[in-house]
Amino acid sequence: MAKRGNGLGGSPTEIVRKGRPNTWGVRTPLHFNPATGKRERYWIGREYASKTEAEKALRKWHNEHDEGELTPRSDMTVGDLMDRWLSQHRGEDTTKRGYEPKVRLHIKPHIGSEKVVEVTDDRLNDLYRLLETTPCQTNGGRPLGPKSVRHIHNAISAAFETVTGPRRLLKVNPAVTATPPTERQIRAAEPDFPTLNDQETSHFLGEIWKPCGNRACDGGLTHHCLRDAPLWTSYAATSCRRSEVLGWMWDLINWDEGSIELAWVVVEEGNTFRLRKLTKDGDDNAVIYVDQALLNVLKWQKARQDAERALLGPGWVDHGLVFARDGFKLQKAAKAGGPQDPEKVSARWRTARNRLHLPENFRLHDWRGSKITNDLDNHENPVEVSANARHHSPGYTMSRYGRRRAEGAKKLAASSASRIGLSSLV
Repeated sequence: MAKRGNGLGGSPTEIVRKGRPNTWGVRTPLHFNPATGKRERYWIGREYASKTEAEKALRKWHNEHDEGELTPRSDMTVGDLMDRWLSQHRGEDTTKRGYEPKVRLHIKPHIGSEKVVEVTDDRLNDLYRLLETTPCQTNGGRPLGPKSVRHIHNAISAAFETVTGPRRLLKVNPAVTATPPTERQIRAAEPDFPTLNDQETSHFLGEIWKPCGNRACDGGLTHHCLRDAPLWTSYAATSCRRSEVLGWMWDLINWDEGSIELAWVVVEEGNTFRLRKLTKDGDDNAVIYVDQALLNVLKWQKARQDAERALLGPGWVDHGLVFARDGFKLQKAAKAGGPQDPEKVSARWRTARNRLHLPENFRLHDWRGSKITNDLDNHENPVEVSANARHHSPGYTMSRYGRRRAEGAKKLAASSASRIGLSSLV
């Protein structure tokens, strides 16, 4: 074998052994290892019986390296990979914070110390089955559900994909051939979310707009009993998420057209919250259309907010929010006019829900499900329903929210019987 230049190739070396015949070893040339980001060389082997075998191993290494089929050597562990993937994650902050506890609690304790190059699809399957069957302290002593396990799989798959490809740490991503819970299993395990029909929603709206009747209540703009009535009405009348309604801006309401642009959201971040641009699903300019009746509710809210601003004076810092923090029970040195704490909004909702005897598990987000379900039940155009909910397709809207109800089933049975003349038989 022709000698290569210094540092460009390895020459077999005879290794002296004590008590047994000498062996031959050979090292790689100095080369760039994409797994570590450094130039390095290492022993291909040290136990070859002859110089010819060592040269043959070196030629094989060169061929695989030139063709991009060589797996770079690395001691990178799964824990190191997941940490690096999280630090370089380019998604939303809320998405990244959702992945962090899954990595910390469910991935690193089980496979975090294993080398990335040694992880197989079978090993990942073992992890998924373990998570599905082992009680978890962070889940109330219950095993993780299929949806949570699938999220964990998605995180592992995305992290492993960053080191998969020609001349990279892995040739094939083991998560691709693993078998996490399927979509059917996830849907089967999901609890059925509660909904209110149109009649129940109408009754609810009538109740929340009734003044409390206390001595200090004149049913006017500034009494606290109606402070949340416009907010609850906005959730019931639209299919917006909690964060989206809290981010509504006055200057993004088109009063003549009857539309609201969704450009801002109020999101929780750890123990705090903030107002930020809407980035969900890449929809940077989402617009919903509303009825004049809801616009009248928002005009009432505007009048109430103007009265609050006049009452508080310098204690109001205007952010242009429709549902800004008001002056009710405002602590000293605190300012009104900014975004509301989403968790406090949910806490007030639970109080209102219990007072009006709604289902105890009915969340603010379930107004979204109720609105979409009722629209579909009343045969509204699925394309428009899906667009107003900002779903990626009407098919998703129909599969996720198209609910089979007794009323609809009875209508279907009656229509079918009429078409085939069933009533004339007996």
